[in-house]
Amino acid sequence: MTTRSASPATKVFREPAVEPRARAPRRRRRTLPLRRLLAPYVFVLPFVLVFLAFSVYPLFFTLRLSFTDWHGSGAAHWIGFDNYRYLLTSSGFWSSLGNSGVLWLLIVPAQIVLAVLVAVLLNAIKRLRGFYRVAFVVPFVTPLVAVAQIWIVLFDQDNGAVNAMLGAVGLPPVGWLVTSGWAKPTLALLFLWKTTGFVVLIVLSGLQQIDRGLYEAASLDGAGRIRQLRTITVPLLRRSLMFSLVLQTLAVFQMFAEPYVVTKGGPYTSTTTAGLYLYNHITRADLGTGAANSFLLVIVVMAVSLLFVRLLRAED
Repeated sequence: MTTRSASPATKVFREPAVEPRARAPRRRRRTLPLRRLLAPYVFVLPFVLVFLAFSVYPLFFTLRLSFTDWHGSGAAHWIGFDNYRYLLTSSGFWSSLGNSGVLWLLIVPAQIVLAVLVAVLLNAIKRLRGFYRVAFVVPFVTPLVAVAQIWIVLFDQDNGAVNAMLGAVGLPPVGWLVTSGWAKPTLALLFLWKTTGFVVLIVLSGLQQIDRGLYEAASLDGAGRIRQLRTITVPLLRRSLMFSLVLQTLAVFQMFAEPYVVTKGGPYTSTTTAGLYLYNHITRADLGTGAANSFLLVIVVMAVSLLFVRLLRAED
């Protein structure tokens, strides 16, 4: 019986032993110097101090004042919610809100439509575009008192230029500023003329962000200018329009100088806006009621603004 021995050419392969990896040296965490850590806070500190001094503190002071009976001197007497009860049961307060609401209906919808049309035209104009932009902004930067005085001269019942033109064509004069039916539209026209240019700039900035390729594709599909405006321009301008809507709502409900200079809140309190009604409390040194009125006005405007924002989110 013979046995075979392994051939000397046969080799046995073994897997090399895996050496354990050497641990990488731990990097030391560099700590920033204290000056670099405090630098951002030092830079924002002036703004924070100014904001606390001129915004936060007056806000809480006014809130506390709304629960007191204070006339500018002496100690403030705590009366709880009496100021709010007085305002919520006052016909003058609700009448002022109603006047502001009517002015909003006369101003804001027409202003939004007019701003879109003017912005589309300005965006299409190639020559003298800068001149027309400046021309629309000039009324907005004109002092309001000067504009109000011009309005008084134009719409005076006896010697106004508007009634003079009506008389030239055989029409009777109109009491623009002395009748309840015409005083609100006259104020609304003043507000439209002065502030529409600012809204045009906002809409124009949003219009220039729209891709021109969308209009070219719509033209190839046979869509005309009106259909492009309805299906492309207005939907893509929704955020700019809603921003303008909220901004102008705040402006209308805070309207004070226009009725104060032009109509003094008359005739028969028909142009006493919410802002002017609030001012009347201050002139009577009824600062507690005025503070409560300001907070109720803030709540109303905030509710309307949140409603518009809610509608925007629902459309999105």
